[in-house]
Amino acid sequence: MGGAAMTGVSHEFVEALRAAAPTAVIEREAPLARFTTMRVGGPADVLASVSSTRDAEVLVGVARAHRVPVTVLGGGSNVLVSDAGVRGLTLRIHGGDVIQTDAHGVRVDAGVTMNGLVRWLAGRGLAGLEAWAGTPGTVGGAICGNAHFQGRLISEHVRSVRILQRSGQVEDVPAEAMAFGYDRSRIQQSGDVVLSVVFAVTPGASPDALRAEARASLAFRKRTQPLHQASAGCIFQNPGPATPVPDGVPRSAGALIDRAGLKGARAGGALVSPLHANFIVAAPGSRAADVRALVERCREAVAQASGVRLDEEIVYLGDWEVGPALPLDCARGTRARPSPPSESDH
Repeated sequence: MGGAAMTGVSHEFVEALRAAAPTAVIEREAPLARFTTMRVGGPADVLASVSSTRDAEVLVGVARAHRVPVTVLGGGSNVLVSDAGVRGLTLRIHGGDVIQTDAHGVRVDAGVTMNGLVRWLAGRGLAGLEAWAGTPGTVGGAICGNAHFQGRLISEHVRSVRILQRSGQVEDVPAEAMAFGYDRSRIQQSGDVVLSVVFAVTPGASPDALRAEARASLAFRKRTQPLHQASAGCIFQNPGPATPVPDGVPRSAGALIDRAGLKGARAGGALVSPLHANFIVAAPGSRAADVRALVERCREAVAQASGVRLDEEIVYLGDWEVGPALPLDCARGTRARPSPPSESDH
C-alpha cells in the first residue's frame, strides 16, 4: 500500500497506532536488518510487529486515516532494505494460526512461517506441502510472490486468499482470480495485504513419510544453497521459455552468472556465493548498497556474456537513489511460466 515518501511520522500517529492495537509492538526508528534474512538495511520510521490479522487490519486503517504509507514485511526473505531505511509505517506480520477448515483444506494466517506450516501439516498426516520445507519467509510472502521450487508453484495448492484491500474492505479471493504466475500475483499491482490463505491438502498420509519428504527437501536446499549465510534467497528470476540462452547452458540465472565469471565476485562486504551463483551473501557490517552494486554487476556481466537480461526476484524496499522503491515486500515483475527445473533451480 503506497503513498508519498515521508521524512518522518508524527507523535500523534504513533500514539494512535498504540491505542488501536495495544498488543502490537510499536517502535520508532527501528533497525530493519534484524528482521531480514540478508541482515542489512536501515531503520523504519515506525515498525509495528503483529501476529494477529485483526491487528494488521486495524493498523492499516489508522495509517490510511493519517495518510501514512504502509510497507508490509513478512519473514524478511527476498527483500533488500535500503541503507536509508523505509519511510512511513512498516507492518511486520509474523505468527498466527493454522485451522483445518474441512477434510481437504486448512486456513493459514499470513504470518505463519512456511516451515511452521509444513511441520503442522506433517504432524496431522495432511499431504501436499511437505516439499516446501526449507522455504524461507512466511505464507503471506510466499503468496505475494507465488513462491516456486523445482518447477512447482505454491499457487497450485491454493484455494483462496483473504486480502485487505486499499479501501479497508476484507475479501476472500479464489485462486483463479489471484492472477498467479511465475513470481507473480495480483497483490503486486493492487497493493492489498494478504491476511490468510486456504490451502488444499490430502488427509490420511503417514506423518513419518511426510516428515521424511520434508527432510529430503531441506537436505537438497542445504546441498545447493548457502543457507548458513545471510542472504535474501535467489536474486534473479530464471529466464522464461521464450528467452534464448546459450547452447549447453541450463535455463537458470545461477548458471548464467557462473558462465559470466561472477561466482565469488565481491562488492564491499557482499559476495556472489561460490555454492550457488544466484545467491548473494552478506558479511557482518555489509551495506545494502554493496549488495545492490553486485546485483547490477551480475546483470551487466550476464547481458554481455550471454545476451540475457536478468530480472530480479528480490524486492527493493525503502529509499534508493537508483531505481524504484517498491511498497511491498512481495512486489515483483511479471514473468512467463517457469521452465523445467535444472540443477540450479530453487
